[in-house]
Amino acid sequence: MNRLIVQYILLFAFSFVSSVAVLAQDSNKQVAEEFVEIGDEIYYVQKAPEQAKEMYIQAAQLDPNNVKANFMAGKTIVETVNKGEATPYFQQVYQLDADYRFDLLYSIARAYQYGLQFEDAIEYYNRYLEKLSQEKDYRGEDKIPANQVKRRVYECENGLEFVANARNFIIKNIGSSINSSGLDYAPVINADETMMIFTSRRRENNLNENVFDDNFAYEDIFISYKENGQWGSAKNIDEPVNTLYFESNLALSADGKQLYVYRDENNGDIYVSDQRSDGSWSEPEPVSDNINSTYSENSVTVSPDGQTLYFSSDRPGGFGGLDLYKCEKDRRGEWGKVTNLGETVNTPYDEDGVFMDFDGKTLYFSSRGRKGMGGYDIFKSVYKAEDDNWNDPVNLGYPINTPDDDIYFVSTKDGKRGYFSTVRNDGVGYLDIYMVEIPDQTEELANKLDQKNQKQLTDEGGLTNRNIGQVNQQKNNALQPVQLLLKVEDGSNQQALEAQVSLKGSDENEALTPQKVAKGIYRFDIQNNQTVEYALAVEKPGYIYKSVKVSIPPMANKPQEFRKKITLDPVAQVTTNYRMVLNFVYFDFNSAQLEDRSQAELNRLKNFLDENPGVRVEIAGHTDNIGPTTYNKTLSQKRAQAIVNYLVEQGIAVERLTAQGYGESDPIASNDDETEGRELNRRVEMRVLESRTIANQ
Repeated sequence: MNRLIVQYILLFAFSFVSSVAVLAQDSNKQVAEEFVEIGDEIYYVQKAPEQAKEMYIQAAQLDPNNVKANFMAGKTIVETVNKGEATPYFQQVYQLDADYRFDLLYSIARAYQYGLQFEDAIEYYNRYLEKLSQEKDYRGEDKIPANQVKRRVYECENGLEFVANARNFIIKNIGSSINSSGLDYAPVINADETMMIFTSRRRENNLNENVFDDNFAYEDIFISYKENGQWGSAKNIDEPVNTLYFESNLALSADGKQLYVYRDENNGDIYVSDQRSDGSWSEPEPVSDNINSTYSENSVTVSPDGQTLYFSSDRPGGFGGLDLYKCEKDRRGEWGKVTNLGETVNTPYDEDGVFMDFDGKTLYFSSRGRKGMGGYDIFKSVYKAEDDNWNDPVNLGYPINTPDDDIYFVSTKDGKRGYFSTVRNDGVGYLDIYMVEIPDQTEELANKLDQKNQKQLTDEGGLTNRNIGQVNQQKNNALQPVQLLLKVEDGSNQQALEAQVSLKGSDENEALTPQKVAKGIYRFDIQNNQTVEYALAVEKPGYIYKSVKVSIPPMANKPQEFRKKITLDPVAQVTTNYRMVLNFVYFDFNSAQLEDRSQAELNRLKNFLDENPGVRVEIAGHTDNIGPTTYNKTLSQKRAQAIVNYLVEQGIAVERLTAQGYGESDPIASNDDETEGRELNRRVEMRVLESRTIANQ
């Protein structure tokens, strides 16, 4: 894009306004139309919403009755900064023509939400939901689905709570020595807080003098050093770290000697660069084939000891969108197997912007799901080594989090300050880096918030220390049953959900009966003399079922309690290409003959297809890399076809089913290891191809 064209249009437009300021009211309408045309040229052709916004605002001021000028002013404000300022423009459209767009009420609500006017937002969201219920047959592109609107209502309810219990944080823009008129984000610091590296899309000192399609400069990485307690002027980190196109920093080692970089290659990969003794940086190299994949790896952080790397990726096998993963170094110092952090951390929404604190156990990350206020919210979770799990993530609350995107939080080693990226009214540019000061009493406030979240969990499902794990506390040597506590949640709003729950062990004919503790909370009392791997299945009409493996140890003479959370995805919310591994489908060795014990899983799949007749799926077969490639592909095709044949025999229309064998071409783990690698790669997946009820994206 030629930025001179945009500048010329703007110069002409403002000069034109000055020359016609004395025209009569009728002339103002004509001038407003011309400004709308200029705005359309900038917005739709030049793809520069920030500049187009000024044209539409000028047009709306010249002619308040121009419906398009007001709507586009609101639309471009929501797409740029100070989004809450869009409200009066959308309200004016509603007064002039309530039927201008089907989703106009939704747009008004969104603007109110961005402006922290949550009660007004809820009112308009509910009015839009009522409109949806009255006009069920409407199929226009400007229709917002009900599940998305309900998520917004949930965010506003959270916003009311968080603002009412605002945290005692002091948030400051770190100023123009680092922030620019462009986008500045993803700050990382070394342990002694003397070096900051961040990503910027500023035009000044960018290696590429041109701009990208959105009229912002390409991403470059910049560096600043703290001098006399103040951050010095940021400088381009230069080649070889930066190129003429997109690079962004992701993480910095505690000693500041290793920089992890994102490059827009292979759908997005992680690279690492070492700082030389003269302060320059080496050519970035791919971090590891175990970590980089054909899918996107978006953010990364490394533990203080350099032995564990956490990153985000949208690779298959996750819980939806971007998930957080970890990878540890093996004895040879090489990055080993990759594991998902699990559903305690990950949701069907995106998790990104991950940072491991200098204590080596506190993980900060941003999520579009969970109990958020809208956009990305920043959460923290603490690793519990005793049971190899993470605490339920806690929202950092307002004013760190807002209804807009809040992401890329990093903490200082002493825990007194943090840095993150956000859009605020006092910003230097479009997206800025801010510092948050954390007073001494913050930990007490955090504990109160944790207690509040725990109380909410109690209200939703009755999970308290008193009624979770009601085990036999008799102090004797008798073996006591192992207790498994299961919570079922709705993936769209994290609310407790009643469902059909099944737990079966090696004897497929014997199922354990759960005891319902509260809404969505189930307890199993398990009496094993040895470790048993159970098949846990959770089903509910309107949701995609889940079946997972749960390993339960033998009884002991002291209470043992295990907690499990299952999140069910609403069918109407799941996008096409949704993948789910069929965990309990088994074949005879080196054969496409289905084993009898596969029947329960296949029947769950059949029931799902019966309940959702508009869904068409692919059954995808996969193998590890042992054996000839051609043979593996043929075997995987036959196995996929065997499942399709079974479903057809059960009455599912063949037109709704596709069998595809991928052989060894799409692994989800390293083939170097059997238990955590090749065994995972030998799998069959269900992939949603299309549906009249599952939203296409």
